[in-house]
Amino acid sequence: MNAGGLETVQGDAGPIARISGDWTLASLPRSLAELEGRLAALAAAGAGWDLTALGRLDSLGALLLWRAWGRQWPPGVALAADHRRALERVAALPPAAAALPPARPFEAVEALGVFVLKFSHNLLGLVALLGQLVLDLAYLLRHPRELPWVEYSATLYKSGAKALPVTALVGFLIGVVMSYLSALQLKMFGADIFIVNILGISIIRELGPVLVAVLVAGRSGSAMTAQIGVMRVTEEIDALATMGISRTQRLVLPKIAALTTALPLLVLWTSAAGILRGMVSANLQLGLSYGFCLDQLPKAVPLANLWIGLAKGWVFGLLISLVACHFGLHVKPNTESLSARTTAAVVTAITIVILVDALFAIATREIGLPK
Repeated sequence: MNAGGLETVQGDAGPIARISGDWTLASLPRSLAELEGRLAALAAAGAGWDLTALGRLDSLGALLLWRAWGRQWPPGVALAADHRRALERVAALPPAAAALPPARPFEAVEALGVFVLKFSHNLLGLVALLGQLVLDLAYLLRHPRELPWVEYSATLYKSGAKALPVTALVGFLIGVVMSYLSALQLKMFGADIFIVNILGISIIRELGPVLVAVLVAGRSGSAMTAQIGVMRVTEEIDALATMGISRTQRLVLPKIAALTTALPLLVLWTSAAGILRGMVSANLQLGLSYGFCLDQLPKAVPLANLWIGLAKGWVFGLLISLVACHFGLHVKPNTESLSARTTAAVVTAITIVILVDALFAIATREIGLPK
């Protein structure tokens, strides 16, 4: 293997760059900056080029020469036919794209417009899906034998019963955090007994429903989107349509009904676990007896708070299942769309849960608070 060489000789018409040896990736120096500088200087000086002594030439060597020549053939270049073919292949390549795209002055407005269009499209899809479900429900009430009890019970078991351990753990941890942080502050002011008020209202009314909804959106919502999306990819939904079976009756309605049933019960379960753990912490840190906590809880937390928490659970379950099924039905027949739609379903569902919780807080600000 002969290392690539470059020398300059003086000819009758001016300097001539004589290239010899092998100009390949293995034979050229690791640092090409100096070599590129010499080639560019010779090309700028209008030197002639003699490549008759050139050995092997690969794409790297041809690219170095072609770039030094300004992407055009220099006049009077002497080279062999196989070397010319190698340079012609490099010359046929398109020039490299610019590192940065050209600036667009209205890019922010364009992005806002795209967001509004996507939001409008998804909103119309959700409204259309909800309307179709109302029609399906009316049909099933007239034909009760066709109610999808098997699909409903299977979804209820997966989304409800199998979520009991993790939601109980979440409620347990909520009670630990709330009770310990509240006890430290209440001790300073001698207001130990008000820990029952703080735990009851915060867990039953706010933290229990919201955290359970977020957990279910990530667990059950993503599973629903992925299941329906896989059926779209494998064309099982098209097969149902071919057999005359409604996809909303068999796939969407049971999932929405099951999650709408399960989520209020999970909220009740999680809130009970959180309050129970809070009572244990109050007993250990503040010395409050369990009997005192159980006696004060109905007085500190009016029953309306429980109904508000259950109502939130029902609404959250309806919205999470609607969003999950909507995105699942719009999966395109490829795996990339499946993953993107599943992620979008979870993010959208959690965002909607937080927004609706804020609306609940505003609408019920004068309901259920102790006087």
